[in-house]
Amino acid sequence: MSAEEERDGVRLTNLDQPLFDGADATKRDLVDYLDAVAGRIVPRLAGRPLSVKRVRPGQEPFMQKNTPKYTPSWVRTVSVWAETSQRQVSYALCDDRRTLLWFANQRAVEYHPPLVRADAWDRPTDLVIDLDPPEGGGFDAVIQAAHLVRRAMDDCGLRGAVKTSGAKGVHVFVPLDGQPTDDVAAATRALAARAERLDPALATTAFIREDRAGKVFLDSTRAGGATVVAAYSPRIRPGATVSFPVPWDELDGVTPGDFTVRNAAGLLGDRDLWAELTPPAQRLPDDLIAEGHTIPIARVQAMHEGKRRARARRAT
Repeated sequence: MSAEEERDGVRLTNLDQPLFDGADATKRDLVDYLDAVAGRIVPRLAGRPLSVKRVRPGQEPFMQKNTPKYTPSWVRTVSVWAETSQRQVSYALCDDRRTLLWFANQRAVEYHPPLVRADAWDRPTDLVIDLDPPEGGGFDAVIQAAHLVRRAMDDCGLRGAVKTSGAKGVHVFVPLDGQPTDDVAAATRALAARAERLDPALATTAFIREDRAGKVFLDSTRAGGATVVAAYSPRIRPGATVSFPVPWDELDGVTPGDFTVRNAAGLLGDRDLWAELTPPAQRLPDDLIAEGHTIPIARVQAMHEGKRRARARRAT
């Protein structure tokens, strides 16, 4: 088998190289997997300014937002103003199999689209809560916390889908019908707070790590232009795991390592499991939004609290 080939007009090179240390996979495994699920992952990426995480031999993984100068002319791009760096960033739009294969050949392992489309930057398509285990904590606690989030959703009439993050946690998605970013961000905070109240010994919304006291973190900060790794995206993690959809009634007993670039396509067969499990877009309840607007924004609150604690330490 040649270490080079061409698919859909994309020249694929060095296919027999190890993907990264600990991947137990080659670049060919990455390309073959992404090609096999192209029809299912591309709809998750299309029309969204895409950030990818790449890994080159002998280098640390890095996040790429701006398209490199050698990007083919047929890759669609969109220019977005970045407040943090005060410059225009040219993002790729991964709208087809050909673009996905080009990214795979660039050793782009992880695919991180934002929760908005390029043509509707102020209308998130999903509300997302990202659940992370405590340091040294097991995945079972994350699953229990995910069920808390589901109970909180049920209590306010919302339905959502869940997937492994491919790393240590899970992502809960609630598809939306086009409400503004500020309201979606507020509702995310309120939903996380309601889930926390169901079992405060298990879950926390504390943004400052040292305040989490060994609990599962319900991260409610993914809103608007924030990115979340796409369903079916591989991860730069031991075993080359994949962010994989799971039915709610099958979540217990699942581990992130169950899904990898070597077995995920086979587990899917011809199905688009994420599309099957994702409910229709829905409208966020007014009372949830109103409650969320009374909850401080976590990053801002954490910044002020960090400064307060630093002053207190200096004063002692």
